[in-house]
Amino acid sequence: MWKLFQKKAPLAAFITGRLITMLVLLFLLGFALFGLMELAPGDIVDQMMSQQIMSSMDNGTAKMSSGSTPGKDENQLLNEKQIARLRAEFGLDKPFYVQYFKWLNRVLVHHDLGTSLISRAPVSFLIRSRIWNSVLLNLISLVFITLFSFLLGVYFSSKAGTNVDTAVTFFALFFHAFPGLLLLILVQLFAAVTGLFPVTAYPDFTFGEAPLHFTFSYVHHIFLPLLVSFLGGIGGTMRMIRATMLDQMGMPYIFALRARGISEKRVYLNHAFRNTLNPYITGSANLLASLFSGSLVLEIIFAYPGIGRLMYEAVMQQDINLVLANSMFISALVLIGMIASDILLALVDPRIRYGKE
Repeated sequence: MWKLFQKKAPLAAFITGRLITMLVLLFLLGFALFGLMELAPGDIVDQMMSQQIMSSMDNGTAKMSSGSTPGKDENQLLNEKQIARLRAEFGLDKPFYVQYFKWLNRVLVHHDLGTSLISRAPVSFLIRSRIWNSVLLNLISLVFITLFSFLLGVYFSSKAGTNVDTAVTFFALFFHAFPGLLLLILVQLFAAVTGLFPVTAYPDFTFGEAPLHFTFSYVHHIFLPLLVSFLGGIGGTMRMIRATMLDQMGMPYIFALRARGISEKRVYLNHAFRNTLNPYITGSANLLASLFSGSLVLEIIFAYPGIGRLMYEAVMQQDINLVLANSMFISALVLIGMIASDILLALVDPRIRYGKE
């Protein structure tokens, strides 16, 4: 049945197979995440105990400094029965695989991502309030990286070997290899010293209050973080496109086109350029994944309210529901991007066929 489906609709069969693979990968990822969170020392109940102890010590110190004696109720801590009740309430008294399958059942049957163990807010609400900020940031980075990579890569492939080409290639390699964390810190120090840009990457008011003012303020706040993301991503992509163009320009069909008297502009744009799309589309999903992973550090340093910062806070607080939902959501976006790149690759290159003829 499956082979018949592959024969009649090879592209549809390929997409179906990739979707099934994506679901299996997401299942294994969730299982691994639950296992890793189980191996981490302590849990959310232990954190609550630590916070209560610190609060009790602070209150006791304040009472003693004022000359009064703290009462028993104020110093009373959670006893073992209360701790056991809390762990049972959060589902932490079960093995991690039981917790995972209960979570899967809740998501698939009831379409409920659960509740944050810290804020007690619905996980879907927390993700929805942050995800669009991260998607917007990374899409802007991807658009600018794609646009300038193609423009510079194609242009400097025609200037190969010149001093300008050597200088641009050097700087592209330099920023590609430069540690992103250090560059973000240096850029933030520049903003703090000069005062030309804010040290945070998001305005202190909402879009609904003043849409036009928010748009200009958002561009001003996000310029430096976006510049760092752009410099870190354009180096490798531009060098890949430049190398692909140089490789294509040495192919026999290019010499044949030139021998037929076709203009150099048409040779570059109509023939060689189209063949540079294949490696870029193949690597675009990896580029998007690297942008999302890189935005984690960016969002923490510049206090940008995105999904990466939410993920960091959830991991530090061991909020398993929020960690799992965040990870699954970002992984699903990356896997969907990979499937989309495969489909685009088949559309732009008619030589590619999925399945047997």
